[in-house]
Amino acid sequence: MNGKLALGLLVLAPLAAGCGTVVKRESVNTVQDLNSDWNDTDSRLVAQEMISDCLSRPWLSNATQSEGHTPTVIVGTVHNRSNQHIDTDAFIQNLQSELINSGKVAFVANRHERGEVREERLDQDTNASDSTRKANGHEIGADFMLDGVINTIEQQEGGQSIILYQTNLRLVNMETNQIVWNGQKQIKKYQKRAAVTW
Repeated sequence: MNGKLALGLLVLAPLAAGCGTVVKRESVNTVQDLNSDWNDTDSRLVAQEMISDCLSRPWLSNATQSEGHTPTVIVGTVHNRSNQHIDTDAFIQNLQSELINSGKVAFVANRHERGEVREERLDQDTNASDSTRKANGHEIGADFMLDGVINTIEQQEGGQSIILYQTNLRLVNMETNQIVWNGQKQIKKYQKRAAVTW
């Protein structure tokens, strides 16, 4: 190995070492915004706050008294009308978890989840024993459906931007179409891009 090549390798070695990837495990509850995009923390906190508000409103006691049982809820569609990608499936799962774990309402699977369960029952009709087979026609109908929309409003000036995420959810009586709860949660994020210097 000649001297110039050895010197070149010595110069490049620290640079190559600096290019390695560092991974550090974080708590899932750690709030860490790398940019102004909607993230897992936003999804979790919005679901927690909105379901907490929903279940604290008069519709719940009114429904329990009028129905004579714990009301049954289903989550419908949450539309993403923002200007960026938002995983609404993950957000819906957060909403479902909050509703189920509250213990204040009964909960039934949505139309996508029901399809797989119904296929399983059809399979049981052929393959399961009489004593363990689950019959069709015994599903519980939902009393209320939760649905909603996520919108964004964005302002940009130079290297600065402010983005407002507005989530609106509503709870609709399945029989009467009456909206019994309407909630809104806003998150505002500020982002400033560092100036590029050469």
